[in-house]
Amino acid sequence: MIDVRPSRRMRDLGVVHAGILAEPTRVFDLPAGREETERIVDELFAAIERIGQVHPFAKGKGMGIAAPWIGIARSAAIVLPADDAPVVILLDPRITDHSEETDEQYEGCLSFFDVRGLIPRPPKITVDATALTGETTTTGYERGLARLSHHEIDHPDGLLHTARMLPEVDPIPVEEYRQTGRARAYE
Repeated sequence: MIDVRPSRRMRDLGVVHAGILAEPTRVFDLPAGREETERIVDELFAAIERIGQVHPFAKGKGMGIAAPWIGIARSAAIVLPADDAPVVILLDPRITDHSEETDEQYEGCLSFFDVRGLIPRPPKITVDATALTGETTTTGYERGLARLSHHEIDHPDGLLHTARMLPEVDPIPVEEYRQTGRARAYE
């Protein structure tokens, strides 16, 4: 039996691994572009469904996906919280405020699924996003949901999680990642 690397599995599911990922995306024209926006959100949910059938995500970690990861250069992301909290849909998201302290936790990324990186992020962020009506919404996120949301908000800006790693820290192979299956730890 041939061992298929996790990153290859993601590629086979339509997850992009180069090109568009390093480019900033376009914002939506809402409410005028509502139909196109809803179609893109539907495509993100379909991608999550495909990925979830092949790779169940560990309880306590959650997951997210941004439009560039499926080849769409638009500023949209979906975050599935680790607990039973509602799904977060982020359209044209911008972090407008964050706590000064940072917390280091391991993160993975669908396009670099063979490695994990230790990433410092603020445990509290405030995000402005656009609703389908065109209105701006402001929401605060904390702890794991802040981390997941921040990770996904980076993607439409062309930032990869490895850009957030400290210079002296290297990604580690997923096989060496010791926290798999455990919730992230917050104090």
